[in-house]
Amino acid sequence: MNNLEQCLKCNLCTLVCPMMEVNPAYPGPKKAGPDGERYRLKDPAFFDYALKYCLNCKRCEVACPSDVHIGDMIQSARIKYGSQAHIRGRNGLRDWALASTDLVGSVASPIAPVVNGVLKMKPVKAVMHGVLGVHKNRTFPAYSSRKFSSWFRKQDQSGFDKYVSYFHGCYVNYNYPELGKAFVKLMNAAGYGVHKLEKEKCCGVALMSNGFADKARSQGEVNLASMRKAVAAGEQVLTTSSTCTFTMRDEYADVLGLRNEDVRDSLMLATKWLYEKISEGEVKLKFRKDFRMKVVYHTACHMQKMGWQVYSIAMLQMIPGLELTVLDQNCCGIAGTFGFKKENYEWSQEIGGKLFSDIESSGADVVATDCETCKWQIEMSTGKTVLNPVEILAEALEY
Repeated sequence: MNNLEQCLKCNLCTLVCPMMEVNPAYPGPKKAGPDGERYRLKDPAFFDYALKYCLNCKRCEVACPSDVHIGDMIQSARIKYGSQAHIRGRNGLRDWALASTDLVGSVASPIAPVVNGVLKMKPVKAVMHGVLGVHKNRTFPAYSSRKFSSWFRKQDQSGFDKYVSYFHGCYVNYNYPELGKAFVKLMNAAGYGVHKLEKEKCCGVALMSNGFADKARSQGEVNLASMRKAVAAGEQVLTTSSTCTFTMRDEYADVLGLRNEDVRDSLMLATKWLYEKISEGEVKLKFRKDFRMKVVYHTACHMQKMGWQVYSIAMLQMIPGLELTVLDQNCCGIAGTFGFKKENYEWSQEIGGKLFSDIESSGADVVATDCETCKWQIEMSTGKTVLNPVEILAEALEY
């Protein structure tokens, strides 16, 4: 929704923008968003080179007292004028590789040990830094030899009276099946069987941020069609990724122009769904009496935009023996594929500095967050183990 005229020019969005703190070349969300949109409406050829600096963290939208869709304006402008706005410093091969999560994952998974080993080699990192433009200090998430979808096919989910459908996402499928396994365990303990969506593609967030909106739109249509079949069968569609959820609930409609109002309210994070079921008295979970863990919770930016961190926090607080500290919300700086790029790496690390410091001084055993890219950034930058709340809940179960 283009509601730029509701902008009060109060500049609250500029006060919370993490990029403005580290990059003097970025004029801020107000100028790149509502102010720049006025120029773009008058002259379609007008674009602002600084559009590429936006993290799409949506902190500006959270702060805006007038509910102006600042981040959506910037994201839409990047998509519409991307061939111009990215003309300097763009590496087409790199951007394509970072955005093609399903393709790269399907190629890497069968030879995961080789790929994981090669990506750690200094000569390979040097080549990627110099040729592809992926920063040499950036670590990649490891690939799994066995995809989640392959594991799930052999799981017996018959015999349940009630079912949910699971959108696992490319990260769970190719990199971290353990999270998907924890989700299945948690749902079964709640008395629900799990169905996988009939067809699933990457949510498209990496495609959008790297200039491949048409591909993101086509993948979104596949996902929505599968969700409609699940909802028609009476099943809730659950996720374990805050960014995937936010993208499909909000950016499908607001940025890609996809009609999703018929399934939007049936798509939610597992922690929100569980909290509601427990509050209604429909689900009861038993936790181990011997469970002990000291946890700090990091609110991912897209989680904050949805306002759903309260559900993950409340679920963690239900676990006896878990000592929980909720950190102040600070952007980790990775912003999906943004922090992988050579030209953005230093800004990415500087933005995340306050968060890293808070985590390192917390004395916690584990960091909890609902975003996989936050996990990569925090583990790389602090050495701390990062788990999704779903994993912690599953581990604490008496089941």
